[in-house]
Amino acid sequence: MPNQHTLLLFNLLPVGSNISTWWNFGSMLLTCSALQIMTGFFLAIHYTANINLAFSSIIHITRDVPYGWIMQNTHAIGASMFFICIYIHIARGLYYGSYLNKNVWLSGVTLLAILMATAFFGYVLPWGQMSFWAATVITNLLTAVPYIGTTLTTWLWGGFSINDPTLTRFFALHFILPFIIVSLSSIHIMLLHTEGSSNPLGTNSDIDKIPFHPYHSYKDTLMLTLMLTTMFIIMSF
Repeated sequence: MPNQHTLLLFNLLPVGSNISTWWNFGSMLLTCSALQIMTGFFLAIHYTANINLAFSSIIHITRDVPYGWIMQNTHAIGASMFFICIYIHIARGLYYGSYLNKNVWLSGVTLLAILMATAFFGYVLPWGQMSFWAATVITNLLTAVPYIGTTLTTWLWGGFSINDPTLTRFFALHFILPFIIVSLSSIHIMLLHTEGSSNPLGTNSDIDKIPFHPYHSYKDTLMLTLMLTTMFIIMSF
């Protein structure tokens, strides 16, 4: 019975009959998001947001924590896979005119901005040389904001230079923003189902729709399997 109920929910979301594999990257992004949150929560348990201990805590996770290397590598590779999928998702939207659906497109642009901020904060957390100088260069861009630029940068740093308070704030933001992404993703999907998905022909998809399951759920499953297999192969080397 639970399986029948789930299938009924899928059938309540009819989609255009002619959408192709390029439309599978949305579900791949949701999977990446779930994977990043799960592995990130595990890493957050063992991570230390201190400029003297942050890099050592990453080494500790990789070498000493049981299965820590799997979680750390999955989180790192998953971030790259996330952006590969989202750039393909955006390219498909630009090519097929998805931007004509303004509400869905603007919610997606907002998601992209928050995602890039989240990725930047995560890049700083290992606190290697690349992390430190990335934080220095990017945060100093805020000084270009008229009148409040310097004050804004000082507030973000938590002082007059990048130090412990900066790393603590970046860790907090990196932890909080994914939950905002999940909330906005829900809004993005609701708007999509309200307005209707685009299709390769650019026609009104209301004319010819089919149930999501099994016609598109099988394609989603295939693409997700390929993505996870690719991640596993990369992680194995």
